[in-house]
Amino acid sequence: MKSLFTLEELDAVLPIVRQIVPETPSYTWPLLQERFGLEVVVKHENHTPIGAFKARSSIVYIQEHIEAHGKPEGVVSATRGNHGQSMALAARLLGLPAKIVVPEGNAEGKNRAMQAFGADLVIDGRDFDVSKLTAQKIAEESGFLMVPSFHKNIVLGVATYALEFFRAHPDLDVVYVPVGMGSGACGLITVRDLLGLKTEIVPVVTEKAPAYRLSFDAGKIITTETAGTFADGMACREPVQEALDILTSGANRIATVSECEVADAIRVLYADTHNLAEGAGAAALAAMTQDAANLKDKKAGVILTGGNLDEKAMQTVLSGETPVL
Repeated sequence: MKSLFTLEELDAVLPIVRQIVPETPSYTWPLLQERFGLEVVVKHENHTPIGAFKARSSIVYIQEHIEAHGKPEGVVSATRGNHGQSMALAARLLGLPAKIVVPEGNAEGKNRAMQAFGADLVIDGRDFDVSKLTAQKIAEESGFLMVPSFHKNIVLGVATYALEFFRAHPDLDVVYVPVGMGSGACGLITVRDLLGLKTEIVPVVTEKAPAYRLSFDAGKIITTETAGTFADGMACREPVQEALDILTSGANRIATVSECEVADAIRVLYADTHNLAEGAGAAALAAMTQDAANLKDKKAGVILTGGNLDEKAMQTVLSGETPVL
């Protein structure tokens, strides 16, 4: 299938991303190697100014819109947290007001962070997909630019982490990446193909938010009634067709992890790397753990997509338990 963007387009947006995000580190941690018996490289997207990979996305989307259509009245979006922080940070840099819709019961820490970046927070809807409808209505009524969770320019910004990772480690045998709306996994697949690498990409969903795996297996969009995972960055009920097309063409399978496996992976990352991962940020390692026995003598990559774990969930996980929504 035709690539979503070119390597030249990706290189061209790097200066835009660099206004906010320096290159994030990728480390091979000895304790992880001891634990799993293979080389594990962690891409630390928890080290961006918002603590998550999404810091790279909104600035590209909004800047490209401004260059094509001029400055909007403001920007609006729906989020569970990291996308919203990305948009709020970009809006502040570009001098735009930002309005962000979050679902009821959203993580308080993420809410406070978005407000600290200057966003006007709106709480509406039982989950992300309902909040998205509210954000779209606000965009229509206010003239604000709706910043989506998935779009070519969103993926283009996010894909800069894949470019950094593959240029630093072109010999990776396999990379595990969590799937929310799909921008991170699609960025990895696209950049791998542009660079002509043979690395296997394994997207990961949770048992409580399996919409992308169900859709992948069925070959068509399958929606779910709920997506009640504590890995809130993966809480998708309605997959995007464009993202599904890329995952279907670029991945052999989608791995599924349980809530307990995610909690275990958070504890492992904390013990072995002293990094705190949110649920989505630990999901890649949870999936790699499932495959570890078959990865001996391989070099595996995991994307630690974010570290914005809610304080209550953190206390629950580090006490040895699994958060229950």
